[in-house]
Amino acid sequence: MSSHREAPGLSMDPAADNTDVYAFVSPDAPDTVTLIANYLPFEYPAGGPNFFEFAEDVSYAIHIDNNGDGKADVTYQFRFKTTVANPDTFLYNTGPITSLDSPNWNRRQTYSVTRVKGGTTKILASNLACPPVNIGPRSTPNYGSLAADAIHDLSGRTRIFAGQRQDAFFVDLGSVFDLGTLRPFENLHLIPTPAAAGVNDLSGFNVHTIAIQVPSGMLTRDGSTPSDAASPKSVVGVWASASRRTSTMRERNGTVTESGPWRQVSRLGNPLINEAVIPMSRKDEWNADSPANDSSYAKYVRHPELAALIPVLYPGVFPNLAGLTAPRADLQAILLTGLPSGIVPGFQNNTGPVLADMLRLNMAIPPASSPNPLGLIGGDPAGFPNGRRLVDDVFTIELRAIAGVTYPLVDPSYTPDGAAAVVTDGVSAPEHPTPYPGRFPYLNNPIDGYSLTPPS
Repeated sequence: MSSHREAPGLSMDPAADNTDVYAFVSPDAPDTVTLIANYLPFEYPAGGPNFFEFAEDVSYAIHIDNNGDGKADVTYQFRFKTTVANPDTFLYNTGPITSLDSPNWNRRQTYSVTRVKGGTTKILASNLACPPVNIGPRSTPNYGSLAADAIHDLSGRTRIFAGQRQDAFFVDLGSVFDLGTLRPFENLHLIPTPAAAGVNDLSGFNVHTIAIQVPSGMLTRDGSTPSDAASPKSVVGVWASASRRTSTMRERNGTVTESGPWRQVSRLGNPLINEAVIPMSRKDEWNADSPANDSSYAKYVRHPELAALIPVLYPGVFPNLAGLTAPRADLQAILLTGLPSGIVPGFQNNTGPVLADMLRLNMAIPPASSPNPLGLIGGDPAGFPNGRRLVDDVFTIELRAIAGVTYPLVDPSYTPDGAAAVVTDGVSAPEHPTPYPGRFPYLNNPIDGYSLTPPS
């Protein structure tokens, strides 16, 4: 979760595994949009000497649909290259890394970024430097400076970053995968134990991040800067992917030879969809498919397995949900089409009738001065499911939606169970030594391996 190790085949290919996608109007530059795609789940910070890195044989991409057909109109592609300075040492670094060109840094990565729009492909930049991973106070003594130097400003007010970051997602994985236990309410579970506080099982891990910030007008269908929240032109769909060649040969010396066309092996739009909605038998199929084809998976959204399990796991707590057998038009609207005007007063992020799993961002809605982690259901239209911010508690939002709090949007006669409005895993946005930076790329510096506190 949100999409960490979510499919059987992809769980064996972590370098290509999308973990989370974020899309939001930049709080410090509201005429721009920030798009973030994270990969490589559960990076243990002390995992050396072969630390985590992007794969050279994977094509990473962030896609934008601006006309509602579930197909990419703008795509940013990223390819990475690894260079080893000294092949005769096993060390990642032979001394402190104090700059991105430090001779002590033995294994470094660079990358290119390409923009594809309207059939035109343009290389925006090549040989951009990634920062090293955060090893510890001796090897990476001023990591913040290294990471800042790896933010690249391109023409057209485009900013790019690719490198290791702290995982921003938060959820009680150990609890929810133990037969749907929610620690704050586990006294009400079918197999009860005393209620307890939630545990963020991702707090000790890093990910690898690709982040791009562009003027919002670069994403609209006509190049205009969105200003009218009621206009369809202000809404875009966003998802990320990873692709591999159909044939890859790895030699004994580690050299990789690729051939054949590219094939998508991972994708991610809305959080938790492949994780908790798509059945196991179709998860890898879903990863290889396009949002434009998501009508074939819509039945799992209209009749989510979790909605039937919740009343069973918490007997007597969700009687109204247990009786709700109608197709979940509310979930289909939230996740596959966006909400049309008139459902939530003053809000819409609808992309039309095509059923497609994408984050839908209305770029004309300004950032909130005090973001509510519950996003739209908490009265904050700048938050999920209007795009997704780092602080948005997407697990609780989607859990409450599945539990029935949003069904009155399409059937006012339905009364949600009282528990539906309060159910949660009990985990909030992580507390860090410093809060989320208020500037690009927004995610915190990664946890370093030396300072990691082992679990008790």
